[in-house]
Amino acid sequence: MSVSPTASPQSSRADAPQWKIKLLYDGECPLCLHEVNFLQKKDAGRGLVAFVDIARDDYDPAENGGVDFESAMGRIHAVYPDGQVIQNVEVFRQVYAILGMGWLYAPTRWPIVRSLVDWIYGLWARWRLRLTGRPDLATVVAQRQERLACEETGRCRLDPDPNP
Repeated sequence: MSVSPTASPQSSRADAPQWKIKLLYDGECPLCLHEVNFLQKKDAGRGLVAFVDIARDDYDPAENGGVDFESAMGRIHAVYPDGQVIQNVEVFRQVYAILGMGWLYAPTRWPIVRSLVDWIYGLWARWRLRLTGRPDLATVVAQRQERLACEETGRCRLDPDPNP
């Protein structure tokens, strides 16, 4: 978000987002939802974290650091108010720190622990969809593209007619 040079300091503050980090999450993932619900309770209405469900059809990469749907589905991402994007375990480190629980992820900064945790997250990211009973990433992306194209054109293919 840019502020015009003629904007007053007060209007700049009023236009600035109140959130400190925007968490992009998969609202169709039961484990992701469990974590988001926990984090929303810890945010306690303060608005420090903006939660963005990437599974919604109106998800817009332009409003979320340019993170496209496929990338967001492949690994967790977060966006700072200045547009900087972070991903993977660093997202959890930062979100927990902003919510005052950084001590929970502090050990993941230690070199050996960091390597192990990052490796485990990589496995989780690779297998998350299958482990939660969903199709692979390519299929999820293709289904979304088909659904969005259908909604855009209004020419949707419903259930195929078994008797053509």
